[in-house]
Amino acid sequence: MDILFRADDYVFSYRVAGICIQNNKVLLQKPTNDTAFAFPGGHVTFGETNACTLVREFQEEIGVDITVGDLKWVGEIFFPWGNKPCHQICLYYMVDICSDNIPLEGKFIGKEQLEGRNFNMEFHWVPLTELKNIEVYPTNVVELIEKINNGVQHFIYRE
Repeated sequence: MDILFRADDYVFSYRVAGICIQNNKVLLQKPTNDTAFAFPGGHVTFGETNACTLVREFQEEIGVDITVGDLKWVGEIFFPWGNKPCHQICLYYMVDICSDNIPLEGKFIGKEQLEGRNFNMEFHWVPLTELKNIEVYPTNVVELIEKINNGVQHFIYRE
């Protein structure tokens, strides 16, 4: 069971995401019918560690094995979830892909499951220099990546 609570007037979400940088490109995901990118990951399940969640999510979504590195960002994120406000805590970790069964450039299709629905998700290798030219969440991703070696960074994002 995902740590995703719905109250009468609010939604709470606990998510982890992977920051995968290879060859000066970062792996991002987006729904096939959307323009906004995010970092791959998913909701933590009760009793599951953050690292186990990331390993599971990368395996389920794109069929790769990963190693999970250091925690880099802690995000307090506020955005609409349908017609309710959502308060999300998202922890972002460095990850390395250990499999060679996905392309390491361009885009490819993966699978996503959320709230019992299955759908396709696009995964893109985006050059770090292009992040400023696309819609990515968190919106301060350029600044966060510039300081990625400065320890854990905390940010608050309100949509």
